[in-house]
Order: sequence, then structure tokens, then C-alpha cells
Amino acid sequence: MPDPADATVFFVGNATMIIRSHGFTLLTDPNFLHRGQRAHLGWGLSTRRRTEPAMEVGELPPLDLVVLSHMHGDHWDRIARNNLDKDLPIVTTRHAAARLRRQGFGHAVGLEPWEYHHERHGDSTLTVTATPARHAPGRASSLMPPVMGSVLDFAHAGEVDLRLHISGDTIMDECLSEIPRRFPDIDVGIVHLGGTRILGVTVTMDGAQGVEWLRLMQPESALPIHYDDYEAFASPLKDFQQHVRQAGLSHLVHYLMRGETYRLPVRQSGTRPRRPVIGPG
Repeated sequence: MPDPADATVFFVGNATMIIRSHGFTLLTDPNFLHRGQRAHLGWGLSTRRRTEPAMEVGELPPLDLVVLSHMHGDHWDRIARNNLDKDLPIVTTRHAAARLRRQGFGHAVGLEPWEYHHERHGDSTLTVTATPARHAPGRASSLMPPVMGSVLDFAHAGEVDLRLHISGDTIMDECLSEIPRRFPDIDVGIVHLGGTRILGVTVTMDGAQGVEWLRLMQPESALPIHYDDYEAFASPLKDFQQHVRQAGLSHLVHYLMRGETYRLPVRQSGTRPRRPVIGPG
């Protein structure tokens, strides 16, 4: 049985995390730009970084997998492109996977919503399922790259005992409502915030929408990320904190600062209803 003490999230900054559980080590949305450097958003747009990442790309541990929500410069930057192992599996959207393969990352896996990718280490498995996301309202969505959220199901001996859901860059939208129906019992919800403004349009959740997301997903606990790191972020973390307090949800939320580690709640056998592994076991 996996040791719960080995299940952690280390917050590098922005949407970049190192997630360890069940013998797997994952990296999410690799962004290692430094304060003052610009992340490119396409269409000639960019945004300047306000913060430093908590580690350099050369300090990363050995990785099994990268989960990439979409192809924007604050989620996949030139430092990641030039320094990550080209043989790493990268699970992402089909749009991003095609671009990654052109960059030499031959093991990029592109998923549509509800498709999944499966990894195994002995009796432990990891299933990454792509979930819907909407990066801008109305017609503005056509100017943004396709984006996905993800559900990470960690299992031992055929039983899922840790379920994470990462929102990805999204606004609140009807497309999200199917996620908790298909994936109840989310142990940790990781919510991308920032209230990002591009050309006057809000394209990621602000504090109020972040609370709506918590109410929809109903995770056992939640970690806010993707806040305060770039000049395009218009909704600071304190905005989310205020809405969380007003909603009476402070008991759900853990505020993980850059460079800090959060211990993940791997369930003990029999503590909640059995959740079988999706797809190949």
C-alpha cells in the first residue's frame, strides 16, 4: 500500500506544481520564467512576470509525466521547451500536442474532453482524464488556444484512493457541470484563478468565480494557484480569500505559497466508497 506521507504537491509558482503520489512524479504547466520576463500569449500579446519561480528547471526531480493544460507562454515557456527531456510523456490538448511534437517532444499525448491517458508503476496506476474548460466567453474563445482541465486518479490494486481535479485556465461555464457528475468525491480541487484580463476580456476565474467553482466541484479540500504572478492577472489572491470567507468555505481552502509543500490526503482502504480505475487496470 502506498505510504500517504509520500503524496505531496510542491508549488513552484503560477500553475506549475510537482505532484508526487503512488510512486509517480508529475509536473504541471511548466513555467520557469523569471521576474520581469515576458510570457507570450499569441496574437502579438504578452504579459510580464511579477514573481520568481520557487525552483529552476535544472532543479527538477526525475519526472514520469507532464500535464499541460494548454499552449500559452505562462504555462509552457521557452525555458521548458529548451530544457525538458524531449522523451517525457506530455498529456495535453490535441492542439498543444501537435505543436509539442513539432518542437521535438515525440511522446506528447493529445486528449479531447473525457479521453484519458494511463500509466502504471507495479500495482499503482495513474489515470489522467481531460475535462472541459472554456478560456474566454463568447466569440473571444476563438482567439484562445484550446484548454483542458484534468482529473488525476491515483490507484493501488485497482482502487482509486486519491483523486485530484485541476481546473485549468477556465471561466465558469455550463461545460464544467458534467465534471462532478462523472467524477464525484474529489479529494483536492486545484483552482486556477487570477481573473486574467486580455484585451478587456476576463479569461480565467476571479475570486467570485473561484467560489462558484468550489460549490460546483465540492472537493474535500482546495488549493488556489495561478494568481498574482503576471501583470495580466486582475484579481489578486486576496479577492478569492474574501469571497471564500463570505461564503463560509474557509475550512476547505489551503493557501499554498510558492516554495511550499502540501501533503495530499491518500484515503485508507474502506474509508469511503470504492472507486474503480477508469480504463485499463
